[in-house]
Amino acid sequence: MNSVADLMQGMGRAARSAAHALAFTSTAQKNHALTEAAAALRSSASNILSANEGDLREAGTGLSAALLERLRLDYVRIEAMARGLEEIAAARDPIGVRLAEWRRPNGMLIQRVCVPLGVIGIIYESRPNVTADAGALCLKSGNAVILRGGSESVRSSAAIHACLQQGIEAARLPATAIQLVPTTDRAAVGHMLADMADSIDVIVPRGGKSLISRVQKEARVPVIGHLEGVCHVYVAEGADLEMAKRIVVNAKMRRTGVCGSAETLLIDRACAKTHLAPLVKTLIEVGCEVRGDELTAGVDARVQPATEQDWYSEYLDAIIAVRVVDGLDAAIAHIGEYGSQHTDCIVTDDPAAAEHFLQQVDSAIVLHNASTQFADGAEFGMGAEIGISTDKFHARGPVGVEQLTSYKYVVRGCGQIRP
Repeated sequence: MNSVADLMQGMGRAARSAAHALAFTSTAQKNHALTEAAAALRSSASNILSANEGDLREAGTGLSAALLERLRLDYVRIEAMARGLEEIAAARDPIGVRLAEWRRPNGMLIQRVCVPLGVIGIIYESRPNVTADAGALCLKSGNAVILRGGSESVRSSAAIHACLQQGIEAARLPATAIQLVPTTDRAAVGHMLADMADSIDVIVPRGGKSLISRVQKEARVPVIGHLEGVCHVYVAEGADLEMAKRIVVNAKMRRTGVCGSAETLLIDRACAKTHLAPLVKTLIEVGCEVRGDELTAGVDARVQPATEQDWYSEYLDAIIAVRVVDGLDAAIAHIGEYGSQHTDCIVTDDPAAAEHFLQQVDSAIVLHNASTQFADGAEFGMGAEIGISTDKFHARGPVGVEQLTSYKYVVRGCGQIRP
């Protein structure tokens, strides 16, 4: 029986070969694969749900509520995956696009042209939908991909991958364009990170702190990072209270287990008398535990006292930390100290304050009067995303089709030599 090392090296060689073919595959052929895969997802929904039930049974109580929520599939989520593939198919193909063009005084024409990254390795936990999203995004951007899902979602990911393979087969593309690592042996991850630099051009991790830490420590290829989402909603002076309630509840409670879920609510002292108690009461009434500073605890006996750690916490649960701050700059300072440069929002009717916040907060996504749950590639019109990058190199924010590309310079001359 082949070792894990042999398995991974074989997958790497196959991916490199597929990447060369995909780089020159027509847009129509890639789109055909994606639409056929979307149809396969819909027709195989019952099989996918059966596989998912097996994963959920085996996970049992071994996963947190947040991770179980990410793992769970239903018909609505499968349909969302299928629509995501169709939206990716409908999106502009970036490969071959001329990003810039200029002519030098010596007559040479220089063009900067968009090209695929090559082979992408994606390591993810719990979220079986990443199998569809990541596979489709890599295919559309002309990249081969090696997917390594978590052991807790092995059945679900395999069922979804089978649908992607149907699309690839229908479009007559290389079968190894989208590969799913077939073993749950953790050694496979180690090989992807440290021993496949000749096959994998970039790694994208999607998971918790331990996975991200391991990837950053062991990877010998570039990494597009996805760190935790310690996201803030700042209710500033001049905020409409009813709007603030809607945004805060949605930002926290729509889906508590996503990285764009708000984890800290900051309220300006200038509007605390009118806004603090109603916002706290609304959150508690919808089932959210509130952990607050001294002033927040004083407005409702149900508030738990916040510790210093609460300001750093990504709960991914129905829990939120609440603090009263002394103005706009204090809110920005709090976000700078405790945040993760993911997604942060200001609620206010003061355009000057909003603009100051949007310019000064150094996060991948900043919003004015909108829920942090919009931190999502589909909501940005990208069709889907691999994740929200908190890096500044190579991509930042939602990682969609265009973010999975690089470029090269094409120079056309007529005999020029350099003096």
